[in-house]
Amino acid sequence: MATIPITKRGSEKLREELKRLKTVERPSVVQAIAEARAQGDLSENAEYEAAKDRQGFIEGRILEIEGKLSAAQIIDPSTLDAGGKVVFGATVDLEDEDSGDPVTYQIVGEDEADLKQGLINVSSPIARALIGKEEGDTAEVQAPGGVRRYEVVAVRYL
Repeated sequence: MATIPITKRGSEKLREELKRLKTVERPSVVQAIAEARAQGDLSENAEYEAAKDRQGFIEGRILEIEGKLSAAQIIDPSTLDAGGKVVFGATVDLEDEDSGDPVTYQIVGEDEADLKQGLINVSSPIARALIGKEEGDTAEVQAPGGVRRYEVVAVRYL
């Protein structure tokens, strides 16, 4: 099985979600199923069907998270020494060469990506263009609106 890169923060979030699913969500849905069963005829009981569907979703998500954590390669960006190169986990300050707008991204795993928070998936076009670059380099990214050029202003390992 291939390893999945994930930051330390990302693995902690997955562990928290797994704990919540097992300790809060799972017992809650079991209780809801029991209450729906107590109402009698299950063939026309919408609450029972909804609770069973919810249980299936929860159990599926638990299995998915456990699988991801077992295959995870946890990387702590603060311990990286990549010699100023952009690598997985690095936080990169960029400047759009057309507009001059500054932008900051951290390159993270698939489950952690959230563009609004500046967290980009390692397999995204911009992350692939940045990997291996250093301060002063220019990265060209094929975006839906055409090619965008970014200058790497700073590379940090936070």
